[in-house]
Amino acid sequence: MMRINSLTIAGTDPSGGAGIQADLKTFSALSAYGTAVITALVAQNTMGVQSIYDIDPLFVASQLESVLSDIRIDSAKIGMLSNAANVAIVAETLRRYPIPYIVLDTVMLAKSGDPLLLPEAVTAMVEQLLPIVSLVTPNLPEAAAILKCALAKTEADMLQQGRELLSIGCQAVLLKGGHLINEESPDWLFTPEGEWRFTSTRVNTRNTHGTGCTLSAALTALRPRYPDWQSTLPVAKMYLQNALAQADTLEVGQGIGPVHHFHQWW
Repeated sequence: MMRINSLTIAGTDPSGGAGIQADLKTFSALSAYGTAVITALVAQNTMGVQSIYDIDPLFVASQLESVLSDIRIDSAKIGMLSNAANVAIVAETLRRYPIPYIVLDTVMLAKSGDPLLLPEAVTAMVEQLLPIVSLVTPNLPEAAAILKCALAKTEADMLQQGRELLSIGCQAVLLKGGHLINEESPDWLFTPEGEWRFTSTRVNTRNTHGTGCTLSAALTALRPRYPDWQSTLPVAKMYLQNALAQADTLEVGQGIGPVHHFHQWW
């Protein structure tokens, strides 16, 4: 079996459900060796975000240099970057150290609704990161923020916005439809080669903390083993679906609890 080394570039979650902690759990669950660069220290739990301490961008750069100058990285996931300075540092470093597969999880809001990306950083992300990553994975509010348009309310809106994201320079787009009000949770994958629809039945649980982080981390860990994104995505979604289905077996916090990253073993 091919040994995969994956990197996550993101903020922390001391409650363990999202961010760096969720990414490393997901990498391990899917047989990838996890490395990590921390961009922000986030005081949060299942009830919400209490405070954010941004890491000095020069120290973010130092962490990246430490990892990339020494370790073969087969795939990387970019999560919370918090500010425009971190966006610039990450973009510049990844141009010097090309990685075969890079997933950009456009983290803008926590599950609780707390902001995780400064408004001025959105423009920097669009201009500096979208063109160099392999896949971008926005949900509907994030897609609207990137495109500066109204929130998609239908799948027809999703199709239009996914195509627009491709047209502004994305190599591939996974537009997540969890915010649509229906029984299914449709996702659309857009690449220059075609468009694919993926659905899954909604799991009846409030414990959905970290779902976006977990899906993007799963895609990162799995992509080196599959020929394209359309064959990688069903495997990643099945992992997340099972983690959601087992979420209520955990006893973590009083609010929106985490998914069960290690459901296959516990």
